[in-house]
Amino acid sequence: MNKRITKVTTKTGDKRTTGMADGSRVSKADPIINSIGEIDELNSLIGYLDSLPDSEDYRYVLRRIQNCLFDIGGSLSVGSQDSIAKEEILYLEEQIQKLNEKLPALDNFILPGGNQAAALSQYVRAVCRRCERSLVILDKNYSVEENKLVYLNRLSDLMFVIARSINQNKGVEESLWKQI
Repeated sequence: MNKRITKVTTKTGDKRTTGMADGSRVSKADPIINSIGEIDELNSLIGYLDSLPDSEDYRYVLRRIQNCLFDIGGSLSVGSQDSIAKEEILYLEEQIQKLNEKLPALDNFILPGGNQAAALSQYVRAVCRRCERSLVILDKNYSVEENKLVYLNRLSDLMFVIARSINQNKGVEESLWKQI
């Protein structure tokens, strides 16, 4: 049976706690809430990227990622260890390889930017790395499923390649890092 959210304002969080999926309440300062919040932020940024016209070629990929991120956040909320199947990691790797084959080799670091959608994809990549760091910290006190960490690591790589791909498709030259 599907659970329907009928009441958005509950006021139960006014006392600096939030409800977990199992019904328990934890401090909003708990590292698990921080990780869930960062995953939510990442998911929202991917939704923003998906809304831009120049990212329409990646729409299916981005929405599939959003569903996986929702699964990760939900599994953290219930304490589940089985949110990401190995197939989802393989899917990201396939997308990375497919897109990267069409890109010129890199001899240097590139600066984030270029086309608006590409710049946002780079921002998503950076937030994804923060989410990964957050889960590594969380893993010190909670057991974090290895596939969650691997998935986020691959996702940041994919977002980098998507950014490069968007710039290439739109004819925007990449800016190379020049050490000062």
